[in-house]
Amino acid sequence: MRRLSFALLVVAFSGAAFAADLKIKVVDPQGAAVAGAQVELYAIDSKKVLAAQITSAAGAASLHVDHPGALRVRVLAPGFAESTVNVPTEIPETLIVKLRLATASETVIVSATRYPQASEASGTAADVLSGAQLQTMQPVASDDAMRFLPGSIISTAGQRGGLASLFVRGGESRYNKVIVDGVPVNDPGGTFDFGTLPLFESDRLEFVRGAQSTLYGSDAMSSVVQVWTRTGSTAQPELRFGADAGNFGTENGYASLSGAHGRFDYNVFGNQINTMGLERNDDYSNSLVGVNTGVRLNDWASLRLRARHDHSVTGVQNEWDFNGIALLPPDRDQRAQLDNLLGSLELTINSPSGWQHTLTGFEHTVHRRNIDTVDDQFNNALGLNPDLFPFDSLSSINRAGFQYQGSYAERTWAQATFGYQFEDENGFVGDLPTQTHGRRLDDETFAQQQLVLGRLTAIVGGRFVHNSKYGDTGLPEARLSYLAFRGRQTLSGTRLFFSYGKGFKEPRLEETFAGPPTAVPNPGLKPERSRSFEAGLQQGLLAGKFDFRADYFNSLFHNEIAFPLLNLMTFVGQYQNINRALAHGAEAQIQSRIRRDLLLNTSYTYTSTQILQAPACTPEQFCDVTTFGPGKPLLHRPKHSATILLTYAGRRWGGNLGGSFVGRRADTDFYGLGFNHAPGYVRADLAGWYAVTRRVTMYANVENALDRRYNEVVGYPALPVNFRAGMRFRIGGE
Repeated sequence: MRRLSFALLVVAFSGAAFAADLKIKVVDPQGAAVAGAQVELYAIDSKKVLAAQITSAAGAASLHVDHPGALRVRVLAPGFAESTVNVPTEIPETLIVKLRLATASETVIVSATRYPQASEASGTAADVLSGAQLQTMQPVASDDAMRFLPGSIISTAGQRGGLASLFVRGGESRYNKVIVDGVPVNDPGGTFDFGTLPLFESDRLEFVRGAQSTLYGSDAMSSVVQVWTRTGSTAQPELRFGADAGNFGTENGYASLSGAHGRFDYNVFGNQINTMGLERNDDYSNSLVGVNTGVRLNDWASLRLRARHDHSVTGVQNEWDFNGIALLPPDRDQRAQLDNLLGSLELTINSPSGWQHTLTGFEHTVHRRNIDTVDDQFNNALGLNPDLFPFDSLSSINRAGFQYQGSYAERTWAQATFGYQFEDENGFVGDLPTQTHGRRLDDETFAQQQLVLGRLTAIVGGRFVHNSKYGDTGLPEARLSYLAFRGRQTLSGTRLFFSYGKGFKEPRLEETFAGPPTAVPNPGLKPERSRSFEAGLQQGLLAGKFDFRADYFNSLFHNEIAFPLLNLMTFVGQYQNINRALAHGAEAQIQSRIRRDLLLNTSYTYTSTQILQAPACTPEQFCDVTTFGPGKPLLHRPKHSATILLTYAGRRWGGNLGGSFVGRRADTDFYGLGFNHAPGYVRADLAGWYAVTRRVTMYANVENALDRRYNEVVGYPALPVNFRAGMRFRIGGE
């Protein structure tokens, strides 16, 4: 008995002897702290997670070690390659993990699976614009950056501040879920204007193509676009500021103050841009202010607050110039105003053995006003007057809710993600003085399981949605990825992909609730739905230096909403579920980190679309059957498109070349002028910077460098060649 007691005492003492705290700091290749990286601890001979934690703003994590054997640490940081290091036998005071820049397939992303994951393991077509790339581009808004991403078709109605829509894989512009700092910013029903989303101080932008409604709910039928704001990380406060100016009366100024001290971090920023545009009533102004601040409550819990507000005013010229033919005078008095306010409060809890919990409260409020109250009564050769119907349209929409997400890293080969979301959508829509109020509530649960079984990776998931207006919806998803050939130097890995999923999109508030004088309400309106599948191949070349990926996609959209007229004299109609459409095609993409400081991403996309059913499109309903009838292609979707983005980031200088080719696509002038398509065009953008000192940088940007005259939307001329040049400064920091 005494011997047994002594043995138990020795075991207990030995276990205590091995207990320690392993402090880890994650840094990028330049030695700067990396916040938000997932750090996991394993026994060197085991696939079970012993502990996990998210790095703080200072790139730090502290893991409790209670294991007598050899250990290893795995780090997953968005935008970098996955990194694994062995822990020395004598645990150091701080273990430094220096990340490396990723090849295309190695890049860690979050949006594809809602947790950090190498892109090839997610089985999804996804691309990332890093903070460094965005800073080089200096985009006025997100449409200027996203047009150079594979599979992205941007259609901007006019110039700066014009309504900019995104079309992906043949889907409608309302089929893209857009999330900024954890807050969904689409209007209920998917409407979103990429032309007024500033990207100043954005840490990265992720773009995932394909049906994603299982993970993100309504609107994510063609893609997910997610943006995160930069987190302050330097012990010494860092002030960044700068300004630039260019032709067309463009002026841009910005500043940010960021840092991290003890448990706290902060980033407060602002941006103001003004431009006069090419013609009268073509001006645009946008002001942005925001904050991203966090506090580490203890070793296992942290709290983060993000908020931003932007206000824009835009002149709206309407259709007037059709590829150099000015058939109509531009509208001289129509104005558009937009106010966006979003905020999120996020509590992250890291539990032992791979458990992580995130609770988020969020809110987004948008006020949108479009006004044209002056009847210009002008005359033109065609006798048309776009100002015959003055209006004052106002939308005030609010989305508020909370979300819980849990994830459990069971093993290196198994990861589970699950959650619940509640959202309250309500708003006032319509033309003044008559406004209609609409409201609906969403309760949603989702779950996803990833398994890595040798060469096969399988991801299965589902989402259940209960909507107060539309009842219950189930959304399944399955993805498979198989490493068919490991390869060597020349062919370095062949991977096959397949995925299947269903998507849905709620109607817009005005589609369900709008009333006279413009429409008859339809409380029985149903959500639009989709069935999508894709199959693809990914091939590494030259030891992973180049990565080739080809995907075939096929999507069937049904219950699409149209607006058949009920009275041709008053133009009153009712939104109804009647249309059905098909989109399929192929994407081919090559990504390469040619050198450590030189990155290439180029792609070609073929898209074929067809309206399958349009029973309400008849001449009696005042519908152009030659444009919207069965068998016709969907508007704004070119059959052929291509992109290239070449980025160089050296120590003293850097730059990028962005190219976008968009082929001929179906469109209409809606006036009966006979325009039924928009011609193809090529756009090239150039940008460069030079570090005069460590703290002073000069830069310049040239957009539409080839000075092409083109319409992205029929009748709305794009800007000719335009440029900006300026300087930015940095005080403090590390």
